[in-house]
Amino acid sequence: MTRRFVDLSITLCNDVVTDPPFLKPHIDYEAHNDTRNELEMFFPGVKFDEMRGGDVGFCGAEWVKLTTHSGTHVDAPWHYHPQQDGALGNTRSAQTIDEMPLEWFFQRGVKLDFRHFEDGYVATAADIEAELKRIGHELQPLDIVVVNTAAGGAVGQPDYVSRGCGVGYEGTMYLLERGVRVTGTDAWSWDAPFVHTAKKYQETGDAKLIWEGHRAGADIGYCHIEKLHNLEAIPSTGFQISCFPHKIKAASAGWTRAVAIFED
Repeated sequence: MTRRFVDLSITLCNDVVTDPPFLKPHIDYEAHNDTRNELEMFFPGVKFDEMRGGDVGFCGAEWVKLTTHSGTHVDAPWHYHPQQDGALGNTRSAQTIDEMPLEWFFQRGVKLDFRHFEDGYVATAADIEAELKRIGHELQPLDIVVVNTAAGGAVGQPDYVSRGCGVGYEGTMYLLERGVRVTGTDAWSWDAPFVHTAKKYQETGDAKLIWEGHRAGADIGYCHIEKLHNLEAIPSTGFQISCFPHKIKAASAGWTRAVAIFED
């Protein structure tokens, strides 16, 4: 038996559009000659030309400015609402990313193909049920359900943030009520892109439409992965997903290197 890995994460970089401009990450790169003074702080008077490998300076390094929601990341219940689990009769303070159970993040994966839905569409419970029937999968507790949207093919394009469908309150609760605790999307947000929701809000005045999928976490606490990538390269079932989030004290999210793992 061989093990095969498929990277489901975007590359964090300066020149690919994956966020609105005010949230764009920035990386400053330091080459080996740029860090000579750092080595000299540890070893005063160091003779660089006598070091193993010759005089090339010290080390390559980077300074990175980003938010916990930059790149492929896992959102914690605290991001959605200050409380969680109201629908379970056990309302409590929402968990932060460092408090999440590790077993949630290495489980059987299921992919829902929603690329045919137009940008801004809000997927319903019926949509999810129909797709599960099409792929012949019955949800089990702790399945990691990821959604392949039209945004997956738009990473780096100027309109990426406004591309893809989202999953609304009803669809999210359908998953959570069946024991799913981690979901994911290749779009910028689990919910429909804000530009489309803003139009619906202006038309209806219904503020419950805003961030409705996220706010399901107030009823049943869950995590979701945003800005996944390469979902087109994996089948609907037959793999596991590893997506352990970075452990950041009291944070609303943590970066992850999400990977699909196949046993062939």
